[in-house]
Amino acid sequence: MTNITEAVSTVVNALNEKKALDIKVIDISKISIMADYFIIASGTNINQIQAMSDNIQEKMSKINYSPKQIEGYDSANWILLDYIDIVIHIFDKESRAFYNLEHIWSDGTQITSF
Repeated sequence: MTNITEAVSTVVNALNEKKALDIKVIDISKISIMADYFIIASGTNINQIQAMSDNIQEKMSKINYSPKQIEGYDSANWILLDYIDIVIHIFDKESRAFYNLEHIWSDGTQITSF
C-alpha cells in the first residue's frame, strides 16, 4: 500500500489534471480523529466537478485506495470522497464560499508542497 503522502500527492495530481481551482491540502491529524488530511478544490461546472471525482477514483484505485464513501456525485455542487485518512471535498464556487471549510478547519496546517 502506498504511504499517505504519496496518496495525497496522487489526489492533488488528479485534481490538477482536470484543471481544479484553488486546491488546498490541510493536515488535520493533530486536531481531529476523523482523518489526517482534508483536500479541498473547486470546479466551474457539474461536468468538470464530476470529472475531477472520476479521475481521483481512477488514480487512487491504481495505488490500491478505495473510497469508503462518496456523497453528492449526482448534484455535484459538493462531492465528498472519503478515503478514511484523506477526505476530499470538490465544490462549485457558491457552495465552497457558503461552507467555507478552510475557515472551519483553520486550526489545521495548510500544506503547500504538493
